[in-house]
Amino acid sequence: MAYYSYKARNTRGQQKQGKVRAASKREAIEQLKTQGLAITTIQEMNSILYKDISFGKAVKPKDFVVYLRQFSTLIDSGVSLVQSTYILAEQTSNKSLSSALDDIANRLEGGQSFSDSAEHHQKIFPPLFINMLRAGEVGGNIDEILEQMAEYYEKQNETRQKVISALTYPAIVLTIAVGIIIFLLSTVVPQFTDMFATMGGELPAVTKFVIALGEITQSIWWLFLILPVLIWLLFKYMNQVDTIAYRLDYIKLRIPVFGSLLQKAALVRVTRTLSSLFQSSVPILESVQITERIVGNRVIEKVLKQSRSELEKGESMARPFENHWIFPPLVTQMISVGEQTGSLDKMLTKVADFYESELDHTTDRLKTLIEPIMITILAVVVGTIVASIAIPMFSIFEQIN
Repeated sequence: MAYYSYKARNTRGQQKQGKVRAASKREAIEQLKTQGLAITTIQEMNSILYKDISFGKAVKPKDFVVYLRQFSTLIDSGVSLVQSTYILAEQTSNKSLSSALDDIANRLEGGQSFSDSAEHHQKIFPPLFINMLRAGEVGGNIDEILEQMAEYYEKQNETRQKVISALTYPAIVLTIAVGIIIFLLSTVVPQFTDMFATMGGELPAVTKFVIALGEITQSIWWLFLILPVLIWLLFKYMNQVDTIAYRLDYIKLRIPVFGSLLQKAALVRVTRTLSSLFQSSVPILESVQITERIVGNRVIEKVLKQSRSELEKGESMARPFENHWIFPPLVTQMISVGEQTGSLDKMLTKVADFYESELDHTTDRLKTLIEPIMITILAVVVGTIVASIAIPMFSIFEQIN
């Protein structure tokens, strides 16, 4: 979104000037035309004061769920689509969402559908939401679709929070451990190095190793400050190269313990998304294609593409799943039964519920398992550094006595 300054004449021939916010120059012109203005000049405002600055996602999942709940309530209460959108644009505290809703409300007044209007703000409204809302517009059950979407995104947010919660603890402990080790090697160990040098004699191998690490840490301490940024930039670059990104996604799913967690979270996302789309009467090929775009893992995306290819040939969508390790037999069998009985949406919902329950158990077990392992590793590393200093000290005391 950007700001555009304009000069125009209204229907009475009066000169008007001002600024308008839009995703493109063409959209800005369309907005002004709907207001009955004849544009004479229009240009983008390049000042930094008029640039949108955002970090991360434009709308947090929690805020989006609240918006969907409120939207569903207003529509169910008989408030018109345009009026509901204006109300929510004023009510929401998220500036990006508010701006997008303002623009959508203007487009609705101009005769566009909500789904078509939302497509101009794909950073705010995901493809799943747009396509399901389009199905609701055709079926005349937008309120039901919005309620369904709110439940879907609530569950997705819960799943995401479970995975983040399971991965946060080891990440924090690891960061603290690395900080303590760097501090000991760069500050504490060097204080004893000169003393050991004046003593003479042969130092234990572990002491020599720790002293060497301390010297290296002192000379390249600055590297530890920029290393996280370099790693982040490297991963960002690798994610833009399809072959490397595919390999990274494969490795993520194969990591011991954590790979199983990520696999179950991905299975929940795939099955829950497909189920929601099928329940909203979105065509099966389109449903699979939408799921490909939001699954967030290229390994699973490739299998879904193969499944869509099989469907185009008139075959079962479960066939590619049967030949891939990432989809357990339960998933493929339930899909096959659903296809045969015409209850694919219900079967997928059951699979999603099952793996959500499995995800709960996995995260609980992971938290229980990770804590003693991380504490043990930290104790061993710190203990080794302390022992490397203490052992020569004992030798000194023995020589004195």
